Amino acid sequence: MSLTSAPTDGAMPRGPGVRSGEADRRQSGPWPSLEYEPVTWEVHPTTGMTRQDRSRIGHAYQASIPPSIAGRDLRLSGSVAAQAEEAAAAISAFDAELGGEVAPFAAILLRCESAASSQIEQLSASARKIAEAEVNGSGTPHAEMIVANTRAMTAALELADRVDADAILRMHDVLMRPSDPDIAGRWRDDQVWVGGRARFGAGTPHDADFIPPVAARVPSGIEDLVAFANRDDLPVLAQVAVAHAQFETIHPFPDGNGRTGRALLHAMLRGKGLARHISVPVSSGLLTDTQGYFEALTQYRAGDIGPIVACVARASLVGVANGRALVANLEAVQRHWEEQLTGVRSDSGARRLARGLLGYPVISAVQAREILGGAKNVHRHIDVLVERDILRPHQDYKTRNMTWRAQDVLDALDKYASRGGRRLP
Repeated sequence: MSLTSAPTDGAMPRGPGVRSGEADRRQSGPWPSLEYEPVTWEVHPTTGMTRQDRSRIGHAYQASIPPSIAGRDLRLSGSVAAQAEEAAAAISAFDAELGGEVAPFAAILLRCESAASSQIEQLSASARKIAEAEVNGSGTPHAEMIVANTRAMTAALELADRVDADAILRMHDVLMRPSDPDIAGRWRDDQVWVGGRARFGAGTPHDADFIPPVAARVPSGIEDLVAFANRDDLPVLAQVAVAHAQFETIHPFPDGNGRTGRALLHAMLRGKGLARHISVPVSSGLLTDTQGYFEALTQYRAGDIGPIVACVARASLVGVANGRALVANLEAVQRHWEEQLTGVRSDSGARRLARGLLGYPVISAVQAREILGGAKNVHRHIDVLVERDILRPHQDYKTRNMTWRAQDVLDALDKYASRGGRRLP
């Protein structure tokens, strides 16, 4: 929900920006909780506004003021620090395991993470619908949004070597441009709030569960966050978890904050060398306990960083376990296909196309050509895979495009989603 508001005195609020040298002055002590400032709700009455909502126009609500964290030290209990260390080691080990054979699995793990991150925002679709939306450029609204999220995650990983305000804006632009171009890649200029009747597109900030800072504080808040995110003197997983929580607290966009914030999480994991090759499906772990995830964010805002660090650590361990199970299932699919392709030359286009299906389980002739490096007569290779029951033909009734499905891979992806608790419409 987004409605214009301004500080009560009409002045630009002083943001928590990072002054020259501030990031080098380390701040110890307990993690600070949010402060608040009264803000007058100044809006024009609109059609459909309830009498109660109208009565609140001109009355103040309390907007949060996130603390500066650029120079803050991370003080964790021994148990939480140990959880974070264990999770970091598991991520690094999983990444190393796939380092030599990353090509078949990197794309599919990225798509799985994007789908799970979207499900946290109540956006769900089956593996088939997502893959078809990617190939045809159209599909169910949720599938199209998940495809956009995959692109945003890809952009995040490409920008991992420079986590800054421009990179965050780029991630959001890629995410939101297909569905809401008016807000894509721009800091919000209105007040937003979480909970209350906002979830139904109604209400006022007065009855919200959480009210992020006024829009004028967003740029300096992001500047401070970026300074914290680029430090190299903190344990990586804890730093990533806290940066994510601070981003969600600033809530810099009208929509797409959760998905952009989790894309930022992956950009930091990649940029800091913890996951160099693959996207660990952290969101699949968060999805198993979304209530715990949201409660950890609330506790962060109250000045306790332990729960969000523990939550991301646990989610990472669950994500690694789910990722390993998915890779094992896909390797079993590969072995099964090898048996089905008995008698087909080892260097044939059909076999190379079959290997590419692990990352792209629904293809068109165009995708087949790309997998085969520009080969012209791809249909003869597709026909071999259809004959061996590896691919199944399908004509999209909307676009009339002919596509082919690798059902074994789609089944493995849906099993993965079920382990993560995702609903598949």
